[in-house]
Amino acid sequence: MRALRILLIIAVVLGGVFVAVDRAAVYFAESEAESRVRFGGAQTGTTEVSIKGFPFLTQVAGSELDRIDVTVKDIEASAAGRSIRISEVRARLEQVTLGAGYTSATASRATGTAVISYADLTEVADDGVTVAYGGNGKVKVTGSVAIPLLGEAVTRSVLSTVTLADGDTVKVRADEVPGEGIPGLEGLVRKKTDFQREIGGLPEGLKMEKIEVTPGGLEISMTGSGIELAG
Repeated sequence: MRALRILLIIAVVLGGVFVAVDRAAVYFAESEAESRVRFGGAQTGTTEVSIKGFPFLTQVAGSELDRIDVTVKDIEASAAGRSIRISEVRARLEQVTLGAGYTSATASRATGTAVISYADLTEVADDGVTVAYGGNGKVKVTGSVAIPLLGEAVTRSVLSTVTLADGDTVKVRADEVPGEGIPGLEGLVRKKTDFQREIGGLPEGLKMEKIEVTPGGLEISMTGSGIELAG
């Protein structure tokens, strides 16, 4: 009995050591990955990487990780020649194959969400135009236009619908524009408030699927396969 008790104690100790070593390896790998993750040619701010699954060392030995969660903040992408900041990208990466020497990684499948704030959307709208949350899945776009017949500028706010076109373009279009009997007013306002911007900077293979207007900004759902994480 005493020998059995000793064996059990040794097993528990060794198991604890293995878990500790495994968790330490995960922490080191996450830190290394955070410095290696790249989003195309876009500049990025902070990156957080969380490696899921246990044991980690067994997954590494097989050169494939079950799942990695990645959060990247402050991505400077491009939109119609202007710089646009994607506030945050949250991605869930599955079946991640490690390259030789663990210097690269490729995810077989990926799902995620990109968030664009209204302040950042305002930055890529026409000059003098502001974009804000309008409630009920709409955005409120405000802009001023000069009316030749009145000899003055008129400011209008419109509720607009946001859609995703061609898989990479955000389109903002007013549902209606109050004309108030002024000839040509609607057309002038729409030239200011209606716009579309192509979004770049995301990893190759990650495609935008759906866009949702929320109080915190535009949330764009994404899916993809064969996503290169580092190189």
